[in-house]
Amino acid sequence: MATKRANAGRKRVTFAVQCATGSTVFLAGCFNDWDATAKPMAENRGSGLFKAVCMLAPGTYEYKFVINGEWTVDPNNPNFVVNDLGTLNSVVEVS
Repeated sequence: MATKRANAGRKRVTFAVQCATGSTVFLAGCFNDWDATAKPMAENRGSGLFKAVCMLAPGTYEYKFVINGEWTVDPNNPNFVVNDLGTLNSVVEVS
């Protein structure tokens, strides 16, 4: 359990993606060492809308969704950068 001190200055950031109902979806990014299974995303009542919440300190973060094993940029986020592999990463700014 995180303490208030550990979360001091951090903000609640919700990540969401719409995909096929029953998919397996994870959130991976620089905030979890790009671990493709560290942060599972929960589906909202069979709607195909998957969400995950992270507590992040102010800064810039790169991330992707891993949908059924396929790395995918956030289709609802126009902010992205080219990564070292020559593909794209979505970017979120926490202020």
